[in-house]
Amino acid sequence: MKHRSGFSLVELVVVIMILGILAAVAAPKLLNTSSAATDNSLRQSLSVVRDAIELYAAQNNGALPGQSDNLQADLANYLRGGVLPNSPVGSKLNSVKYSTGTGAISGESGTASTVAGWNYNKTTGEFICNFNGATTSNSSINYDDL
Repeated sequence: MKHRSGFSLVELVVVIMILGILAAVAAPKLLNTSSAATDNSLRQSLSVVRDAIELYAAQNNGALPGQSDNLQADLANYLRGGVLPNSPVGSKLNSVKYSTGTGAISGESGTASTVAGWNYNKTTGEFICNFNGATTSNSSINYDDL
């Protein structure tokens, strides 16, 4: 009688079942990385523009940019390529909605192409994403709260 070495059908089925369970557990984590990347991209864009606003004010005796409703032109020397980044969420545009006053500003709920990608308060220097939808990585935080 010949002795055959190899795996039995039962062993193969058990291994395939274990791999299937691992894939079912790991897949949601892997698929959620694009959502986290979008949120991180927004945080980075906000940080870059907010730093540019602070630098502009520091070099212009505390005067904030965008007083003539042209934030991009005022910050051109402080941003790579001289342009505001596109918002990665909402309308995904780099246009700016201008606000004045001392109250807090908030994003809009629309994602249509007519909605500005950013919201900037010329009085306080606050710069936010102009979209109030919940972030994909944490539904308890809205994009305009970042």
